[in-house]
Amino acid sequence: MVNLLDFDAAAFTAFFADHCEKPFRARQVLRWLHHAGEHDFDRMTDIARGLREKLKAVAVIVPPKLVADRLAGDGTRKFLFDVGGGNAVEAVFIPEDDRGTLCISTQAGCALDCSFCSTGKQGFSRNLTVAEIVGQLWQTRHALGGYRDQSQSNERVISNVVLMGMGEPLANLANTLTALRLMLDDNAYGLSRRRVTVSTSGLVPAIDRLRDECPVALAVSLHAPNDRLRDQLVPINRKYPLATLLSACQRYLTKAPRDFVTFEYVMIDGVNDAPEHARELLTLTRRIPCKFNLIPFNPFPGSAYRRSSASRTRQFADLLIAGGVVTTIRKTRGDDIAAACGQLAGQVQDKTARRGRTIWPLALEGQGVVR
Repeated sequence: MVNLLDFDAAAFTAFFADHCEKPFRARQVLRWLHHAGEHDFDRMTDIARGLREKLKAVAVIVPPKLVADRLAGDGTRKFLFDVGGGNAVEAVFIPEDDRGTLCISTQAGCALDCSFCSTGKQGFSRNLTVAEIVGQLWQTRHALGGYRDQSQSNERVISNVVLMGMGEPLANLANTLTALRLMLDDNAYGLSRRRVTVSTSGLVPAIDRLRDECPVALAVSLHAPNDRLRDQLVPINRKYPLATLLSACQRYLTKAPRDFVTFEYVMIDGVNDAPEHARELLTLTRRIPCKFNLIPFNPFPGSAYRRSSASRTRQFADLLIAGGVVTTIRKTRGDDIAAACGQLAGQVQDKTARRGRTIWPLALEGQGVVR
């Protein structure tokens, strides 16, 4: 049995052709599955009974199991999904006046081991499947009522998706690309390329492939203005140093849906938040159209780091703005349910050499970190 949530439009068409069905049937089922959120073949009313019976014999529609749903005082909601094998991942929905943003995960754990990131300290279990990635969107849309009364409203409950939950999306590139194609497909979720963002720590070859195969908005986890410091904070920098990474960002902009790259920068007290760091950043990025998103560091158990003060963060932002770079300070949302940036955890059965046990078994206590 195949899980149809794993298929993008091309895979749907090939699957239906293998079963002697015409391409328009593939589009019909794709719309039922993602546009309408249907999981019961018998309720796909414009599909011939014979085809429905055939599908029931060879295919299933199985999203990751939603096991917890928590609501914060500010309206933020955190969802916990069981992905099997002792692993669970989290997604967060952030409602705002002009949009609703869903932050989703792409891996159970993370192998990149950034020094300020508790997800990385959990270790790594495995890549999520396409069904497990896009299934977070599918399940969350159901939970938020986004599949109800669609004919009566053109409003989207989830208007933006960011792949910056647990894991490094570009380390799970094949499945990430397929999930992205579904998010953009008019017969599925129909999101704009400008409203889908992939966040990466800097896997340069994968950035180039993303540009060529499915360019969406790009966010790069920078966190340091020089190689010496970034080597400590983001170890992948030792393989793809800043000069190499920034060249990839310049190449990406030739096909990007936005005319800038977002650089994410976690503000860590006494580590990367001095005025000279801001001035280094201006020099480093002077040839790249960009904006900076400064992120207050959220401590976790065992971390040696502290959050930069609000005044120091504001001073840092003012220096970047004075240098001509659009700069925002990310508003902390959902921290009362550990859903703020830097607080997603889930549960990971680590398969790396760093750990040999289950880490953070109380997932809903959520003391992990995402970029």
